[in-house]
Amino acid sequence: MLKQRFSGKIEVGCDEAGRGCLAGPVVAAAVLLPKHFNNKTLNDSKQLSKKKREILEKIIKDEAISFGIGVVSPKEIDKINILNASFLAMHRAIDQISNKYELLLIDGNRFNKYKKVEHKCIIKGDAKYMSIAAASVIAKTARDKIMKDLSEEFPQYSWETNQGYPTKKHRESIKKFGANKYHRKSFRLLTNQIELF
Repeated sequence: MLKQRFSGKIEVGCDEAGRGCLAGPVVAAAVLLPKHFNNKTLNDSKQLSKKKREILEKIIKDEAISFGIGVVSPKEIDKINILNASFLAMHRAIDQISNKYELLLIDGNRFNKYKKVEHKCIIKGDAKYMSIAAASVIAKTARDKIMKDLSEEFPQYSWETNQGYPTKKHRESIKKFGANKYHRKSFRLLTNQIELF
């Protein structure tokens, strides 16, 4: 059962999607929920079916006081590394929160401070707090849409189904067709890395 609040402060939950992918951007979301928001289906996005995530995405966007989505491109990821890219995506998402808040709840164990705002890192926070779970759903659905669009440009990688994650089929496609502009050049794309670019 997810908790509604971490503290008595006005909280914004933050999470990201796509950190472990070989291709595509890393996407983060920040969500400010009403104080008594409750949804029995809501959970860590990884525990939900695609259909449930899409239903929840609409509910969260309709009922949230404010939300933001931050995107960091593969090129930026290669430049600053995936950890910093995840923090940057969260910062970009938080930038879009238009209402007053006092505390950022971050999924995970590390974060780069955002302005002068207090934050709390919570390991597996997306399975503990409503606002972080809501952010995980928004980030995941937003990123899945991006990868579906990118797969139309490069259908041979099956990104509409693997979302750029290192599946066997995705690695086989990289081996066969090489990498493209949406692949993260700083990542180990193949187990026996060869010249791909």
